[in-house]
Amino acid sequence: MDPVIRRAKEIDLFRLNSMMYQLHDEHHQQCPELFKTASEIEEEKSISRYLDDPECMVYVAEKDDDIVGFVTGHFCELVSTVSKPVMMATIDELYVEKACRRDKIADKLMTRIEQELRDYGVKEIFVEVWGFNQSALDFYYQQGLKEHIHYLRKPLVDNE
Repeated sequence: MDPVIRRAKEIDLFRLNSMMYQLHDEHHQQCPELFKTASEIEEEKSISRYLDDPECMVYVAEKDDDIVGFVTGHFCELVSTVSKPVMMATIDELYVEKACRRDKIADKLMTRIEQELRDYGVKEIFVEVWGFNQSALDFYYQQGLKEHIHYLRKPLVDNE
């Protein structure tokens, strides 16, 4: 059965927060020297703020009456001293339960949020992906995103 992609509702918050925790835990496990624990992030950040902000959106993928994935994003006009103004959006989080990751649910979530963003007049979308997350990089390349900025880092002190 194909998942239903729909806007998130307040009633979805418990499940969404649980998946957000899993997402942050996966990042922490991959790179604990940079990422806070999922518990620490959970204390500071809630997906509920996306539901209350008209410039933010959350879509969920529902399969057999269970939410198995979600995408969050927001849009605004990008104004910069060096680039021309543009209506842009960011994909902030995209998560699909491990058991469903081969079911093209992430593709469906992206298709839906992209359509909504087009309807709002957004011209470009951006996403930040950590260098260790090759599967996410591959996914976004398949979605047609291209490298825009190389954001490099170099530690100046030893890891503590």
